[in-house]
Order: sequence, then C-alpha cells, then structure tokens
Amino acid sequence: MAPKTTKAAIKDSLANLSQDKFAEFVEQLLDRRTPPKVRRSEVEGKSRLAVTNLLVSTFTESKAPQVVQEILRDIGCSDEADELAAETGGTTSQPGSCNNAGPSSGAAAGNQPAEEHFVDKHELELINRVSNVNPILDGLLKQQVIDREKYMAIRKMITSCDQIRAVYVSLQSGVKCKDIFYELVKKHEKFLFEELEKL
Repeated sequence: MAPKTTKAAIKDSLANLSQDKFAEFVEQLLDRRTPPKVRRSEVEGKSRLAVTNLLVSTFTESKAPQVVQEILRDIGCSDEADELAAETGGTTSQPGSCNNAGPSSGAAAGNQPAEEHFVDKHELELINRVSNVNPILDGLLKQQVIDREKYMAIRKMITSCDQIRAVYVSLQSGVKCKDIFYELVKKHEKFLFEELEKL
C-alpha cells in the first residue's frame, strides 16, 4: 500500500486517540522546549483536524511526523507512533527527518548540511552485528523508548538481526531515542562500537 500523505497519516493518528489521550497530546505539544513553539491559543479547544493542520504548517511536512511520533511515545502511545512511522515511510532513515543531529545533539545547525546520526550511519552494521541484544532491550524499556508490549514482542524474535531491525522502527520518534540507543550500544557492544567509531 502506498504511503499516506503526511497530513492524512497525522490526522488518522490523532483520530485514533481517546479524548483524554488527545488532551494529553496537546499538553505535551505545548510543553515542547524545542522551537518552533506552539501557543496555547492555537490549539486550545481545537479539533483534531485543526491541530493536524497546525502541526504541518508549524513543523513542515518533513518534520511533523517526527514531532508527532515523539509526543505519542511520551504519552504511552508507541503503537500509534510506529503506525505513523510506517505510514509516512519513516521505518528507515530519511533525508530531512531523523538525520538532523549527531549522537549528542538534538538541534539542526541552521542551513548547514546535517550530520548523520551514528545509529543511522551504521544501521546496516548494527542490525547485522549487534549480538548482546537483551541488555540493550532492557535499557530501551527502562528509558521508555519501547513499551513492555513491544519489548516482549521483540524478545520473542528468533535472530538478533530481526530484533535490532524491530528496534530501529521505534527509533524513528526522534533524536532522543537514537541517543539512548547509541549509549546502550556503546556500553554493551564496546568493541563493535569502537570499530564503527573509526569508520
């Protein structure tokens, strides 16, 4: 099935939220510290369609899905975030979405070419070569990059390649999740990490 338009995918994601979760989503949107900021008057009492239009106009079509996925994960809606990533073609690294920072920075450098994140740059090597998956999954669960349901589903997968590939789907919510994964690989796959750092 062809990917939905960004606006349609975001609208459907918000439509799937309960009224309470939608209210929580709006509060998280208002609490974002990274610019551009959204004003309360722009979202308070507004419909899901109006909020969708605001998200796309504020964050652009390329960045809005990433922002929405990040907020959905923050409010415990990881499945909806994964679905949005899949529908907007966000299951793999894409120009203009998640490649806008290195492992310790969440900000894009103006009009400078964005530095590719370590986990995007070495995606293939990490999928094929990470073997110590369990402590990495434990860390991702503890830091709420994945929820318990996703954690259990990944643990049931037979090969470490499939497990890490599934982890990558959950990393599309933003740079913070990639930073956490980066630190876990650095801790639990020391020699592989050191080899990749030199490339």
